[in-house]
Amino acid sequence: MILSENNVFLLRNEEMSYLFRVTEHGNLEHLHFGAPVRIADADALAVKYGTGWGSTGGPEGEEFPMYLPLEWSGLGRGDYRESPLEMAGEMPTGFKFSYSKIHEGIVPMECSLPQAKGNAETLEIVCSNVGGLTLHLYYTLFDTALCRRAVLVNNTDRDVVIRKMMSSMLDMQGTYEMTTFNGSWIAEMQSYKAPVGMSGIVNESTTGFSSALHNPGFMLSEPGASEDHGVVYGFNLIYSGNHYARVQRANEGINRIVQGISPVSFEWKLAPAEAFETPEAVMTYSSDGYNGMSCRMHRFVNEHIVPERWRGKDRPVLYNDWEGCMFDFNEPKLMSLAKKAKKLGCELFVLDDGWFGARDNDKAGLGDYSVNRKKLPHGLSGLQAKLEKLGLAFGLWFEPEAVNPDSDLFRAHPDWAISEENGVVVLGRNELLLDLGKQEVRDYIVENVSRCIDEGKVSYVKWDMNRHSTALGASAHRCILGLYECLQRIFGPRPDVLLESCSSGGNRFDLGMLCYSPQIWSSDDTDAVERCRIQYNLSYLYPQSTIGAHVSEAPHSQTLRNTPLSTRGNISFFGLLGYEFDLDNLSPAETDEITNQIAFYKQFRHTFQFGQLRRLRAENGISMQVADDDACLVGLFQGLVPAAPGYERIFPQGLMPERPYHVESRKQWLNAALFGGLLRFVLPIKVKPDGILVRTAGKQYRMQDAVQACTASGSALMSGLSLNARFMGTGYDPSMRMQGDFGSNIYVITEEK
Repeated sequence: MILSENNVFLLRNEEMSYLFRVTEHGNLEHLHFGAPVRIADADALAVKYGTGWGSTGGPEGEEFPMYLPLEWSGLGRGDYRESPLEMAGEMPTGFKFSYSKIHEGIVPMECSLPQAKGNAETLEIVCSNVGGLTLHLYYTLFDTALCRRAVLVNNTDRDVVIRKMMSSMLDMQGTYEMTTFNGSWIAEMQSYKAPVGMSGIVNESTTGFSSALHNPGFMLSEPGASEDHGVVYGFNLIYSGNHYARVQRANEGINRIVQGISPVSFEWKLAPAEAFETPEAVMTYSSDGYNGMSCRMHRFVNEHIVPERWRGKDRPVLYNDWEGCMFDFNEPKLMSLAKKAKKLGCELFVLDDGWFGARDNDKAGLGDYSVNRKKLPHGLSGLQAKLEKLGLAFGLWFEPEAVNPDSDLFRAHPDWAISEENGVVVLGRNELLLDLGKQEVRDYIVENVSRCIDEGKVSYVKWDMNRHSTALGASAHRCILGLYECLQRIFGPRPDVLLESCSSGGNRFDLGMLCYSPQIWSSDDTDAVERCRIQYNLSYLYPQSTIGAHVSEAPHSQTLRNTPLSTRGNISFFGLLGYEFDLDNLSPAETDEITNQIAFYKQFRHTFQFGQLRRLRAENGISMQVADDDACLVGLFQGLVPAAPGYERIFPQGLMPERPYHVESRKQWLNAALFGGLLRFVLPIKVKPDGILVRTAGKQYRMQDAVQACTASGSALMSGLSLNARFMGTGYDPSMRMQGDFGSNIYVITEEK
């Protein structure tokens, strides 16, 4: 609910409150963001700033904004902290309150920026300044989060230039640590935590996109906060371009938080009567630690961000041909893979790069949409018809935002590519980016992608983008607006097409893309151990229903790590399961194991994809849990095996303490060949560990690992379920988890009826 009383404003749902008021001088004074409070608590929560602050005070007769927690502030006039708005010339950036209005539902944007949707209320605060500008601040309250954005209207008779405009500004008292998620290609979402100090912390992308370097989402937590205890705030931005966030603590203990579009090289000309809209900033709060914050952010994404058609809808198990074929394929090869994928239990076959133009490598063809008839003599429709007969849906890869210089499109329209001054082009991965700020470019993309989808009866699209941009500032923002327009025009009329966005993996994993694509390829690094960390850190801000997670080959092409097939599957369960390697090379034993993986995932698919995710305490490795009314599934992912590992436990959470539960670990299999020379001591006959007998047995048969089953109360399980021992250098025991490095288990917990 949103309440207004004597220019005091309270935005409150069941889990948090946001409170601010208008001061006697027209400033917007922030009072509280956190646990639920009343509108009558305003005076008790307001800072008491005394009688003056010497030379740093505001102009005569005004308050002391330097030491006042604010909702929005201009440059100068006593507040020398970071301003959310900067203009060219001498245009004043200070604003005073004019009036407010409460709207039922959201207030739609007039530009092509995406925004959160669903049941909500919106508070509109309208402010004006002496320069003739009007500022509209929108606060949209959902059941789990608050969205803020700003709109600046030019009411003058001349152009004005915006050099910086944030989506939100917030001043909060307290001592906090800031957690950001940074990295690079194949090393996304590495978490960094630092205390917020007077020097400030900046989280910014200038790559043209939200970027793997610095994800736009971040967290603020009180010192000592844990997964299940303590105050944690979550912040994010519904935007896919260059972003900026800064948190800085003042001497008086007030922390200023700003979020929005990166101001680097930004200049936006605003003509008379025109308005500039910022993307929505998202914020939520929990006193139940990081898991509590994640739960609320996950609900917000699943209920208010992803396209309505895909909210709560199970995603298919897919097979993608890329790592199995790359550019080297033809229709018989694809159909051979498709038949095997169907037999394993896959539901969707995805044809990745290489199906169009002269696309035999990444140096040519990008930007062209004619089907390569040497590879696909019957076209997209012919391939789709054959897949449909097998019972498989058809998915297709595109990279619509880029072009190769060696392409028909570039030869016809070289001016469509983004270039630097004097027409200099800068290649990245042998390609250029198209200028989506141009209407003719957007029309070309929409027409051709739509045609291919319709001709091929495509039910899934993987939308890729494989390089950074050289565009900055306003040009980069126009390209992002153009991207959103393209996505809306293509997929708005085709809501049943499942869109998965990708940008060399997680280079554009953000809420803006999730407004169109209900899932995102999380990383080109499909090594299971690396992916476990990436998925674990993504889970702080994004639900598992948005995380594309495939099983690939081992030894892995990027790490040379030979991870067990069971672990590769178990990690992918905590995302959207897919497979991506050459199925023609599977052994009978591997085929059986993958068939069992897919059957198990389908049995608990909805729980894995939409159950409440918690990161659990782990005595060795990483542990995660998903749970709903049907089941609780706990994954334990271990690292390197120590000698004599000792006793181990898992700690499921959220169970009813007095109720009985049945626990059973998922059946897994071991390759006998992995035991090497140790086989000489356990087999009744003498064999060579690397001989044909052992190799053949390893391909045809697997040894079952220990299965643990028991019944216990919820209270006992949450106190720590003692696990079967791991191998301790004492020989084979059928009750022992015979796991080497990077072993894992999934434990299924169901309520006893």
